[in-house]
Amino acid sequence: MGAPMMDAEQAWADLQRIRVPQERVYDELERCTVTGRRGYLPIAAVMWLYLAVSGLDLPKWSLWVTLVAYVGVLAAMGVRSSRKSRVRLHRSRYTWRVYAVFVVAAALGGASIGLSSWLVEWAEVPYGSLVQATICAGLFLLVTAPANRWAFAPMRHHGRRR
Repeated sequence: MGAPMMDAEQAWADLQRIRVPQERVYDELERCTVTGRRGYLPIAAVMWLYLAVSGLDLPKWSLWVTLVAYVGVLAAMGVRSSRKSRVRLHRSRYTWRVYAVFVVAAALGGASIGLSSWLVEWAEVPYGSLVQATICAGLFLLVTAPANRWAFAPMRHHGRRR
């Protein structure tokens, strides 16, 4: 007695039933990373506001309050975004690209803040904090969306045999 015969249509239907949910996860991931600059505008706006205010001649305590408010708003935006997203990847599904983008973004953000601060002081620009904030937020918008697309692009093929 041999194995039960299965026709090609049934085999295809079974394959699709297995494959489709996983593909939907990757489709959702790609949709979330392809939203472009529109998804990053609120983050850039909060960054711009923080950098513009931090360049003002304010008492030391108000700078700490501003920093706490900045971190709090970013955390609230992150929590809201993670609740809105229907996709949760297991940590083992993240590739080296995701971590590389995180590290490079942090270094680039810090470098842009430091370099623009030095440039504004050197040029003695009036309202330098506004110039610094605009440069840093613009660089953030210019780099973030393409970097995230690059980081999450290979997710669909991660873990497959070649």
